Amino acid sequence: MIVTFDLFSALTDTRTGASRTFAGIAAERGWSQSGEDLYDAWDAHNKALQKDARPPRTFREVSRSALVAAYADLGLGAELAPGDLARLHETIPDWPLWPDVEAGVAGVAALDRVSAVGLLSNVDDDLARLTRAHALVDPDLVLSSQRLGAFKPSPDIYTAAVAAVAPERLVHVAASARDVRGALEAGITAVRLARPGHVVDATGPRPPNEVQDAADLASTIVGL
Repeated sequence: MIVTFDLFSALTDTRTGASRTFAGIAAERGWSQSGEDLYDAWDAHNKALQKDARPPRTFREVSRSALVAAYADLGLGAELAPGDLARLHETIPDWPLWPDVEAGVAGVAALDRVSAVGLLSNVDDDLARLTRAHALVDPDLVLSSQRLGAFKPSPDIYTAAVAAVAPERLVHVAASARDVRGALEAGITAVRLARPGHVVDATGPRPPNEVQDAADLASTIVGL
């Protein structure tokens, strides 16, 4: 069995990390928006654009378009978005992991039936390498949108992930609504790791496997 984790929801507290950078940008420019306001506007556009994104368009390009749109919505200078995105990406190494991550990933990796632990993420490979989570997984199992040729929540990314780890069985640990729904609708065995700010899609399938703490993942995965 190969177990993959979502990078920017299940493992990384992305909202906290990115909001710190946005807060610094807002303070320098005298903007009224908080770092969380800027992050939430950007994140909403990111998710909307990724629904229709297809390679060779990259995660970085989608993120840039999303920040331009977010700044335009907020009446800020859209021309500032490319530089601000580059600044944001420079701070990725400082974005915190959720407190339970290291022990939870180690517990899963220690299971006799688990061959390796990896990532399944809408990301460019170079950005994945900047994250703290990258050091916790097998670098050969960073299954990125860039590598797989598709973006979540398209079923294509999950189908490609299954093919990439075959003949091993794939189990995916997801947190965001679109990732949980995407994996389940693609027929992937998924475990929902509940995280603050993330809920299950009300119109999608209910995850049969759910934990509140990454420390409980190993015992759940044993039963799959």
